[in-house]
Amino acid sequence: MKKIIATLALVAVFIGCKTASSTSNTLTKQEIGVSINLTDVKEDKVLVTITAPKINTDEVTYSIPKTVPGTYSEDNYGRFIEDLKAFDSKGTLLPVKKTDDNTWSISNAKTLKTITYLVNDTFDTEKGTGFGNDDIFSPAGTNIDADVNFIINTHGFVGYFQDKLDIPYKVTITHPATLWGATSMTDEDASNTSDVFTTSHYAVLVENPIMYSKPDYTSFDVNGMEIQIAVYSPTGKFTAESITPEMKTIMTAQKNFLGKINSTKKYTVLLYLSTMKPDDAHGFGALEHPTATTVVLPEMMPKDELIKSMKDVVSHEFFHIVTPLTIHSKEIQYFDYNTPKMSEHLWMYEGVTEYFANLFQINQSLIDETEFYSRIAEKVEHAKTMNDTMSFTKMSTNVLKQPYKDQYLNVYEKGALIGMCLDIIIREKSNGQRGILDLMHKLSDEYGITKPFNDNELFAKITQLTYPEVGTFLNTYVAGTTPIPYDFYLDKVGVTKAVEKVPGTIFLKGQIPYITINPETKEIMVIPEIELNPFFKALDLRGGDYILSINEKPYSLVNIYDMITESQTWKENDPVTVKIKRNGKDLTLKGVVKLPYEEKNTFKATDNSKQSLRNAWLKG
Repeated sequence: MKKIIATLALVAVFIGCKTASSTSNTLTKQEIGVSINLTDVKEDKVLVTITAPKINTDEVTYSIPKTVPGTYSEDNYGRFIEDLKAFDSKGTLLPVKKTDDNTWSISNAKTLKTITYLVNDTFDTEKGTGFGNDDIFSPAGTNIDADVNFIINTHGFVGYFQDKLDIPYKVTITHPATLWGATSMTDEDASNTSDVFTTSHYAVLVENPIMYSKPDYTSFDVNGMEIQIAVYSPTGKFTAESITPEMKTIMTAQKNFLGKINSTKKYTVLLYLSTMKPDDAHGFGALEHPTATTVVLPEMMPKDELIKSMKDVVSHEFFHIVTPLTIHSKEIQYFDYNTPKMSEHLWMYEGVTEYFANLFQINQSLIDETEFYSRIAEKVEHAKTMNDTMSFTKMSTNVLKQPYKDQYLNVYEKGALIGMCLDIIIREKSNGQRGILDLMHKLSDEYGITKPFNDNELFAKITQLTYPEVGTFLNTYVAGTTPIPYDFYLDKVGVTKAVEKVPGTIFLKGQIPYITINPETKEIMVIPEIELNPFFKALDLRGGDYILSINEKPYSLVNIYDMITESQTWKENDPVTVKIKRNGKDLTLKGVVKLPYEEKNTFKATDNSKQSLRNAWLKG
């Protein structure tokens, strides 16, 4: 999972990981039938009908997941289920008791034939940024927009019976002929109004999202893997074709970087672009699956920013093919959707994945060394804001509860830096011949998709496959509570601390904006009584001024993201004309751009005697 928070913080202020397989088409007694009706949506709810397998007990429970792999949060998807009823073969109602948010107990279960219920979508419930205590992270959520778009994260629509997780599912989805379902599953029905999907068991179904919308997709081959890009853009601002060239470049580079690790023949990227209206998605980022990534971003983003975000989040999710989708513990292999036991190795599942998402870009020449070092420095700075003495394995095991839950985001910061340090240690000890990717190859060969490891045995196995120094690092800095001396490890490849003066963001200082939105007029206003930066001062822009246009381009809430993004391309002393409204009067301010500068910590290569090892690290 990858959440995008910081890059969209300003907009929020203004507005106020298992492999799929198929089974026979034949519905048997030991197969669960599912019918999802997308053609008759009532009050923004979808009817689901479950055909039960043979039940041999007097009572059985039917559950909707509390949590799903990759989210690391308890979301209680059962709270979006209404009016659950159970019937025997004659249509007689059976007694049903709801035992908690996600579970229903059904009596006289030996006679159970069908269950019906209504599903509400989660997008409608998101508040603010989509990261509140009760919010579902949008890429793991559901959307019901009749005749327009449906996000079918299957765990939000389909549950499981007690002790029946391992039997096949056959899912039939009826839908308007104008909508097409993008998924990595194979549709076994030739009809243009009905799709049929079969999976070997529940975990496979959960890992296969579907997006129904007007057909807008492309597909291409990357080294034997079929990649499908499907896009829903409410205004048509973006199409699958418009982003495919960049996505092909990125995913080709990823495949080249990974080498022999290839656990799937088809991979689907589902991109949902939000209007950011109150009843639409607000939790931006992506969620991984073995054969797919679900991405949610705001449609208002300019294309360059959209591509940049896609590169970051899709890169991260795609690398989950390595871990935890190929290399994982028993806690993940036998995931409990309602009483989950979490693995202690988030440092690997999310941290190494995030490290790869950055390393491959320098490795494949998509970014230069300066950019790579800047990213590493940012992760060091961000990690400092978290609890640096908390055991990472203890945090991981307890990530669903406080105080560990609040430290989860450190998996993208310190977690990635753990991966970096391990990479450097292995490079040093092998004279540059091997790195952490080689370790992942070996772990993949040792375990793989169907063979999980025991949580408490992984460090010993990694040490056996690498060097004693790797084991010492893991026990001291990952299981232990000692902060990592990043300078010590970077010095091994001739990289040291540096400070550089860089242009800051014109309309934002850290997470504090200089501008806001008038909720009534939707106009952009300079925040009163705030110390303004040199850009505002040079033009005599004052608190309370309304910005109407810049360089003849009008701006308001509708395109404020364009203004922010375009400002990042301005250079010192570029001519600029700003039309404003001050005290009810229109004024035109002319001048030149004066950028706010700030000192920024980074790293630089300073020891050329270690260039060979450094090159192996970055390009090996």
